[in-house]
Amino acid sequence: MPTNLDRYQADLDAFIVRGDDLHHAIQRECHPREFDAEIKRVLGDKAEVFLKAIPQFNRAYQPWYSEAKALIKQLLPDRLNDFVRHYEKPKTRKEISYDNYTIEDALQGLQVTRGYDKEVVVDSRAAVSHVHQQVEILKSAKGRFKSSLFEIRQLVMADLMDSELEAAAELAKKKFLRAAGAVAGVVLEKHLHQVCTNHSVKITKKDLGISHLNDQLKNADVIDVPQWRAIQYLGDLRNLCDHPKGQEPTPEQIAELIAGVTKVTKTLF
Repeated sequence: MPTNLDRYQADLDAFIVRGDDLHHAIQRECHPREFDAEIKRVLGDKAEVFLKAIPQFNRAYQPWYSEAKALIKQLLPDRLNDFVRHYEKPKTRKEISYDNYTIEDALQGLQVTRGYDKEVVVDSRAAVSHVHQQVEILKSAKGRFKSSLFEIRQLVMADLMDSELEAAAELAKKKFLRAAGAVAGVVLEKHLHQVCTNHSVKITKKDLGISHLNDQLKNADVIDVPQWRAIQYLGDLRNLCDHPKGQEPTPEQIAELIAGVTKVTKTLF
């Protein structure tokens, strides 16, 4: 079943495809014969389907730009000005040239001519490279998108673990010692599993459990021996809570377990 992260990535991929389609659209509008000939040469029998799917640039660009601008603002704020610069006309522009012609000019059908014959020297062809650069900026956001979602997921998990540890402390306060220890143990196991994922430590079903996850992290040099021993001790305290016919955990042991798990979740990533 796809996760939210998978769906978000699929949405971004579709958004990038729309950008590529727009780049094709403006290329075709500027160089129709050359573009169609090249597509037919490359795609052969599939060319007609491809060409029919190309949108009309003037209609499709503005909705895409508005959405893309908002996305860049969130994921790549340091590239927002670059993204906008390819679209907006320079405010300080005194005359139009190939170097300062923008996508906004192209959407308005602006042309620069010279001479008695009104020879076109600058037109929408100058905007093709601007569309390409905008799409490339959007593509570069993909990596940042993944890391941003990862950071969000980590923060949400941290908040959930804090809440669970608070619940464990409340159970301990009300003398439900085994229940408190069990909750703290679940938090520790989930956190160790996430640390394994963060460090690309391979785990299998047989590795599930505090002891196995702890061993895997030590074997991968993610933690040192003192850390491994401390976590193993926390695992022993959790095991004490999971065996109702065995020794009864003391309030001090549960307090030590909760404090130890809290430290691990705050210092091991």
